[in-house]
This record gives sequence, C-alpha cells and structure tokens, in this order.
Amino acid sequence: MDFDPQWLLWLALGLGGGGFVLGWLASRLDARQYRRERQDSPKVYYKGLNLLLNEQHDKAIDAFIEAVQQDPDTSELHFALGDLFRKRGEYERAVRVHQHLLGRADLSKAERDQAQHGLAQDYMKAGLFDRAEEAYQALAGTSFDTEARLALLDLHERSRDWRAAVVVAEQLEKSGSGSFASRIAHYHCELALEADAAGQRDAAESELALARASAPTDARPLVLTGEQAAARGDHGAALRAWNTLMSVRPAAFNLVARRHATSALAAGDGGGALARLQALYDKAPTLDLLQAIAMLQPDDGARRERLLAHLREHPSLGAAQALLGASASGTESSRAAGDLAVAGGTAGLGATEAGAVRDAVRRAARPLHRYRCAACGFEAEHYFWQCPGCLGWDTYPPQRLEDL
Repeated sequence: MDFDPQWLLWLALGLGGGGFVLGWLASRLDARQYRRERQDSPKVYYKGLNLLLNEQHDKAIDAFIEAVQQDPDTSELHFALGDLFRKRGEYERAVRVHQHLLGRADLSKAERDQAQHGLAQDYMKAGLFDRAEEAYQALAGTSFDTEARLALLDLHERSRDWRAAVVVAEQLEKSGSGSFASRIAHYHCELALEADAAGQRDAAESELALARASAPTDARPLVLTGEQAAARGDHGAALRAWNTLMSVRPAAFNLVARRHATSALAAGDGGGALARLQALYDKAPTLDLLQAIAMLQPDDGARRERLLAHLREHPSLGAAQALLGASASGTESSRAAGDLAVAGGTAGLGATEAGAVRDAVRRAARPLHRYRCAACGFEAEHYFWQCPGCLGWDTYPPQRLEDL
C-alpha cells in the first residue's frame, strides 16, 4: 500500500492546530447564541409595548423585566421599566431602576440627564419633596432645565415657600419660558398676608407694593391693598385701591362691592360711591352690586323696587330670595308681596304658605351662591385665588354661579 504524504499534513494540523480549531468553533457558537439573544430581546420588548397599549400593565412589567435580563446594557429598556413602575405607583422600584442607571459609567450625558429627571419624578410622586428638590436642582443647565424649574415651582407652592417660588418664577420669566407676572404677584400677596398675620405692617405693605409692581392690573393686589387699608381705618386709601380695581378689573369688583360701600360711608363719600356702583351695575348687573347699592341708599321701598326690577330682567333664585326677604321685613311688605305674587303667579298665599315658599327658595338658591373653578369644577362658598382642587391660580370667575 502506497503512503500518502497528505495524511501527515492533516495529522499535523489535527495535533498542532487542534486548539485553534476548537477555539474557532467555540467563537462561532458564541456568536450564534449572541445573535439569537439579540433577536429575542426586541421580540420581548415589542411584546411589552403591546401589553402596555392594551392596558395590561402587570404583564407588560414582566415582559420588560425579561427583556432587561436578556439585554442588561440597553438603557432604553430600563427607562421604559422605570416609567412603568412610577405610573403603577411602585415608586421604590422606579427609584432603584433610575439609581441603577445613574450608577453606570457607560451612559451618555443625555441618558444620564434623562435618568436624573426620572429619579426626580419618582421622588416627587412618592411625596419625598426634599429629595425631589435636590434631584430637580441637579438638572439646572440641562435639556430638562425648564421642566425642572416648573416642577420646583409646583413644589414650592405645595410647601408654601413663597420666597423660593418668587426666585424660581423670576428665573423662568427671564429664560423666556412664559409670563409669570401674575403668579409672582400672588406669591407677594401670600407673603403680605403672612406678614400682616405676624403684625408686621411695614413688611406687608412692602410685599403688596411688589405685587402691584409685578402685575399692575391684576385684581388680587388691589383687593388686598384696599382690605388692609380699611382694616387700619384708612378708608380713603381703601377707596382709591378699590376704585382702581373697578376701572381695570370691573368683574372682580363684585368681590369687594359691599366693603367698598362700608368704606365709602365711613369716608363720607356715599354719594360718589352710589353713582359709581350704579354705573357699573348698569353695565354688568349682579346681586353683589345691588346689595352694595342698597347699603348706600337704605330705603326699603327703593330696595324692593330694585330687586323686583332685577328679578324681572335677570330671573334667578337668589334675586327671588332677596325680594322675599325684603318683602317679609319691610314696612310696605303687603304691596311688594303683591307685586311678587303677580309676577310669580302665587297670589292668595297666606303667611304660612309664604313662609314655606321663602324657605323653599332659600334652600334651592343656596347651591347657586357658590363660586366654581373654571378649570376643574371645584365649588366653594368662598372665593379662592388658588383653587383647592386643581391648585390653579385665578381659575375662579369672580361672580357667583347664578350671575354667570
């Protein structure tokens, strides 16, 4: 049998190059396994997205966790998982995800800022306001700068840290993020109220001056300026503030109409105030203005005539209640009650029946004496500059429901 020298070559390759061959085979197997894992990871990710769109949050979380385990270096999956934990109210798990991302050295600056923003949102939602404030402050100068400052503004409002709120609002205005003049004025008004409650009259006046300088035509600084002037007995100053309010914000004047009448009588300006109120009532009639006019012209007959005319022109339960009350207590109650009976078709009622009607109208009118937030619909008997429901500023129209 002839010897083939090629077998020596193959034997040499088999003995000497065996390590190379095995290594090559192993690398090929690892590459295939890696490709399979990379192919499986997007499938799990898209499965999680599909579950999320179908409102199956628990299954979506499981799918995203599986995707993260298969591809732990993909930051997008961590961001999706952290946001999902936060929306589910699992703030501790969301914090861990974003802290894990911030602990990685391979993140880009944009991804690190995104993780910091997510962490700040986690703390905010969890009610950890001190940590949220620190996390948002760390975002200064980043692409999340404006969002972080807006969140800080909301945080300062919640904690009633009005001085810090003024600083942040001024920064936002300087950056061109919008007009914050009205909110800055509100913050100074809040500081004025705090100073007034502490007996610091000069500080209160200084804060109100800053509020008027920030928003000269806003209602609240003028309302508070008049109230504080009236409280210290300076009714002339109160009238000047409220007359300005009547000029720049006539609708908001309803909030101080009766106090304006009281100060006018104290300052000896009843006639001038009556003329101003009557002119405003002719343009925009409300019961608040009508009651203030009655204070300046306390003639029972004239009061009932005005109420009856208002009821005919602007039918409302509040006007009916006021007229019924005036008719029951006035010296000419029989004539006015007869006028009302004719207007409402209730002639022939006795005293007992008339009392029952008054009580029924009073009960029915009570809900209409409220103010209602135009943003969220929250109703209250008292006027609020900041809605207790949605925390929006100036969301309450200054008229009661029956006058809207």
